[in-house]
Amino acid sequence: MGNYWLISVPSAGSTKQEKLNLVKAALAEHGAAPLADVAPFVIPDLKVGTLDSLVLLSDDLAKVDTVAEASVNKLIDTMKMLLNNDTNQVQSTLVVHDKSPDAYVKAFSWNTMKYRVDKPLRETVEAIQQEVSHVDTMMKTRLSTYNQCKANLIALDRKMMGNLAVRSLVDVVKKEHFVLDSEYLTTLLIAVPRCEAGDGSYNNTFSLITAPSRHFLSSTRLSFSQVPVPDFVPDLPRIVPIPPMTLHTCFPFRVLREHKFNEKDLENSRKQRADLMAMEKEQWSQLLRLTKTNFGEIFSCWLHIKAIRIFVESVLRHGLPPDFMSAVIEPRHKQEKKVRDQLNALFGEHRGKRDKQLEQEFEEMSLLAGVEKEFYAYVNFPLAFQI
Repeated sequence: MGNYWLISVPSAGSTKQEKLNLVKAALAEHGAAPLADVAPFVIPDLKVGTLDSLVLLSDDLAKVDTVAEASVNKLIDTMKMLLNNDTNQVQSTLVVHDKSPDAYVKAFSWNTMKYRVDKPLRETVEAIQQEVSHVDTMMKTRLSTYNQCKANLIALDRKMMGNLAVRSLVDVVKKEHFVLDSEYLTTLLIAVPRCEAGDGSYNNTFSLITAPSRHFLSSTRLSFSQVPVPDFVPDLPRIVPIPPMTLHTCFPFRVLREHKFNEKDLENSRKQRADLMAMEKEQWSQLLRLTKTNFGEIFSCWLHIKAIRIFVESVLRHGLPPDFMSAVIEPRHKQEKKVRDQLNALFGEHRGKRDKQLEQEFEEMSLLAGVEKEFYAYVNFPLAFQI
């Protein structure tokens, strides 16, 4: 599980490396182990534009960030489903540019080939948003196709299971169990409770039943047996349909199964299952490959959105020209509060008038939204994912 804080602080006359070393030192010497791991989060000098455009972009970035995070989580869930929640396989499969997600975060580098730094930020954000939306739509379609194929296979298997009162009979009955091409005989298939399967009442229950003609075919643990009963009509020149009510009266608590024997049914059923299994395997392979590829792309998109958010917020808070140090912090287990205290002690006393104004506005917005949030003396965006 990755649990990171992406922060930025003004350089304030120091170099970025000096500021980074200051943060590392503040979080390093505490007992037997450091409070957190700290690494640089390098953001290039992006095209600023006007402050008004940055304010509008800041609101949109929050929405794009949420959408990208949701897309990443959906891809993780899809991979877990495909690999049956095998944690080791999932972690080894989900990589970002040949690195684990954690390694990619700690060694983030802006993709200048894909996102030119001289383009307006709005265009870059829209390009990332379009890419995320395209992947979301494609994955939704592919996942739906795979789930439908899997559902068809499950439905076919379900037809071949269960008790003999409801399941398919193609693999139970054989040609010799039926009287075929006869003008005077037909075959009834009856599902009988197992506790009654041994009695001979079927031969004497109905006057039109050929006696003795009962044959035991199969049984299941669900207490049903299969019995064919040739129906002999000696006084008539053709088969006379027997009303269902008459049959149910003669065979109470039994299930009469309608089944027309066809020698090709079993072969067709097996072929259908083999075809569905091959299709399901093919869909699984394609979906696995797409999920792996798209996870790397969308995770990278998400990190670039985070980088743009840090850049925009840093400019809005600290002014022009952009001069700040950004870092990624991974707090150790149960050390989050101590890390916050150290950062507040390090940067809290250097807050300017703009920071105090932002803190007041932040508190007012939190009260209006009914959500209790904390304002920090530094730009802070969380980054969390679980694989």
